[in-house]
Amino acid sequence: MKFLRYLCVGLVLIAFAVAAGTVLPRGHADDIAANSRPILVLKNPIHTDIALPVDAELLARFGFLREGGLDIDHPGLRYLIIGWGGRSFYTETPTWADLKPMPVLKSFTLDQSVMHVALAGEIPLTDASVTALNISDNGYRSLLGFIEASFARSQGNPVPLLGKSYGSDDAFFEANGYFNALLGCNTWTAAALRAAGIKTGWWTPLPPLLMTSLHLHNDVAAAPPQ
Repeated sequence: MKFLRYLCVGLVLIAFAVAAGTVLPRGHADDIAANSRPILVLKNPIHTDIALPVDAELLARFGFLREGGLDIDHPGLRYLIIGWGGRSFYTETPTWADLKPMPVLKSFTLDQSVMHVALAGEIPLTDASVTALNISDNGYRSLLGFIEASFARSQGNPVPLLGKSYGSDDAFFEANGYFNALLGCNTWTAAALRAAGIKTGWWTPLPPLLMTSLHLHNDVAAAPPQ
């Protein structure tokens, strides 16, 4: 009986932490001027990325991606998709069919982190996995600074993980920080968005929690039906 009582208390505390982490706002909202910058947040069941529309300024700032074998000068390139995550799970699980016990175990303990960058053409804004946000010019510069600071450097240069990719249009790089499922890829995305002047919940370890907090604390229009 004591075990059941402790289990119930534990479940209640977890539910409270999840609810409070989503509902309580964190960060400050920038004033969005007419010359705001669009960005996208992309989600799947367990992970979120930030998609940045490509322009000359972005390509100049992230020119080091060429060292990872990425063709950022391709005329069809429209977005850089950037995320942070655990090295073992991220690099060894390109699809659900590749899921293995050890990367999952590492994600719930402590793992080294990596940055993942993928190249993309047009992204359909009506897709349910896509959330479009507008940020200020200052927020955009802060966002780029946050992302750049997430790349680990050796002798001043980001370090590509050569031979680690899902295909020809993506690459992994060494990252700063350590990964744990409770403070993982989605909390990194939330922190990046707060740097951009977007409010999030205090703790959003899963995509549904992060996306719910974005809609609660910001003027985010729901994606139109496909």
